[in-house]
Amino acid sequence: MSDVVKEDVVDAAVDEAHSGDIAGALADAHDDGHGEAHHSSLGLSNTKLAMWLFLGSECLLFGGLITTYMLYRNAHSADVGPDQLWDIPFTSASSFVLLMSSLTMVMAVSAANRKDDRNTKSWLIVTALLGSLFLAGQVYEFTTFYREGLGYTDSLFASSFYTLTGFHGVHVSVGIVMLLATMAMIAKNKISGDKAETVEMVGLYWHFVDVVWIIIFTLVYLIPA
Repeated sequence: MSDVVKEDVVDAAVDEAHSGDIAGALADAHDDGHGEAHHSSLGLSNTKLAMWLFLGSECLLFGGLITTYMLYRNAHSADVGPDQLWDIPFTSASSFVLLMSSLTMVMAVSAANRKDDRNTKSWLIVTALLGSLFLAGQVYEFTTFYREGLGYTDSLFASSFYTLTGFHGVHVSVGIVMLLATMAMIAKNKISGDKAETVEMVGLYWHFVDVVWIIIFTLVYLIPA
């Protein structure tokens, strides 16, 4: 065999190998037509990866808010401060309600994995109700503090406290909307992908909100200034 023919044979073999590699990569990158989720190189689905990245950015946000509060928690008058305002038993009860909602969220995810739509919807509703009860307690607490003389602009302590706990309350509200929306979509069978993964992503966000509140409750209410 001449050198020219050998080179042609080698080039053809290389081209064929490259074509096979490209086809395999495309096959892996695309959906297989049976509703399988796309996965990243980390072994997570794209949806889970996006949620974890979002929660990572939320950690930075709350980290900044908590740090700001810790810096200014002593910047208040002698008459209106934590010692005069905090109602630890009430806030502890409200915190317990929110923690219980994490348990009901676990039950919802478990039911979704079993493809039990009825119990999934029920546990999602219970979780939303517990979250709403926590929010009601927070509104009552804010109203009480305001009547006792702690306005938002009264001191750096007041501003940092209301901003931190208020942002957390907004996140709880968003979580409640997500829970009810997911429940409604399951009831109307409008979730095109994996229902269990959808419920799991909502649960991941909800657990994050609960963990953040544990940190806030510990640093703001339990550790003295």
